[in-house]
Amino acid sequence: MKIYEVGGVVRDELLGRAHGDRDYVVVGATPSEMLALGYAPVGKDFPVFLHPQTKEEYALARTERKSGRGYHGFEMHASPDVTLEQDLARRDLTINAMARDEHGALVDPYHGEADLRARVLRHVTPAFVEDPVRVLRVARFMARFAPLGFHVAEETLTLMREMVANGEVEHLVPERVWAETRKALTEPQPSAFLQTLRACGALGALFPEIDALYGVPQSPQHHPEVDCGVHLELVLDQAAKLAPGDDLVGYCALTHDLGKALTPSEVLPRHIAHEHRGITPVRTLSERLRVPGEHAQLAELTCRHHLEAHRALELKPETVLELLLAFDSLRRPSRLEPFLLTCTADKRGRLQHENDAYPQADYLRAARNAAVAVTSTPFVEQGLQGTQIGDAMRRARIEAIAKVSKPL
Repeated sequence: MKIYEVGGVVRDELLGRAHGDRDYVVVGATPSEMLALGYAPVGKDFPVFLHPQTKEEYALARTERKSGRGYHGFEMHASPDVTLEQDLARRDLTINAMARDEHGALVDPYHGEADLRARVLRHVTPAFVEDPVRVLRVARFMARFAPLGFHVAEETLTLMREMVANGEVEHLVPERVWAETRKALTEPQPSAFLQTLRACGALGALFPEIDALYGVPQSPQHHPEVDCGVHLELVLDQAAKLAPGDDLVGYCALTHDLGKALTPSEVLPRHIAHEHRGITPVRTLSERLRVPGEHAQLAELTCRHHLEAHRALELKPETVLELLLAFDSLRRPSRLEPFLLTCTADKRGRLQHENDAYPQADYLRAARNAAVAVTSTPFVEQGLQGTQIGDAMRRARIEAIAKVSKPL
């Protein structure tokens, strides 16, 4: 029995990056032998065990064979005669198909280290095409590694295009699409996720509401980048800078402008009422991907109200209160911040505007604090009852917001 460290840890250590959990492959062992050594079984689809002390995952070396459509359509074979090279061959990319033995020596049969140096994402074998999730994974890895200068090998991109053309990606279940998208939104350059999917045709197949933004013009006076799709890419990357690792802000940024794809051609490059037109595609996308409820709700609210945030310094106090109430932010203060961060990213997600100030965010935070400081106590003490208390509190909150100083 031989044990090898595999996967992302090996890759990230070679890159000098922080890494997460360690994973191991066991060659030459049977499940009964693992159990006899005290390992606890956890795998349902294939034999994976937890180390009795460290609780790290140890998987028996295995091979996979395509037996149907989609990413579920595989037959797995695990036995003591499966070699490490055979196990590594089923990995998606060469940079993920490396291992270290018990002495720390690198085992690299598919030249992943060379591809790391060349900054290229390359498939291991032609079997890459058998798993449609790999299209999303490559795009997600680009969102992570594009800042380091990585690109997708042309031959790998060709395979990805074939997978889209033959309809393989259409067999992806919504939960898997969302899981990969959610991870991509936490990476440093989410724009690369969209660019990679668009380059192989998967963006139109999986995210038609987003793909429709590309080629739609905006006024160059306010959007020097002009193209709505390019604007979205810039906003996503700004969101990643403002809220690193926050997929909620990322999803709100991803969906905030979907209404621009529905602007009538005769009024372009203006986008009047796009915040209203966007509600339906945001809702459709959220339902199709089965995103969490809070993501879906805040994305819809952000789409509907982001222009009000941009105009916050010109709004009447009562309108500001309505905006705060729309997010239920007086009772749930955590709901306001993702919205304000998304709006800040929207402001800065334009060419030559990357460092723009966004005083509207601080003003709305101060307005929220002023409004929430108003309580029912004094009105109850005055003898008011029922709706009288609510009406009095509303008036007091409007007055409190009116006293909040606005940036010059």
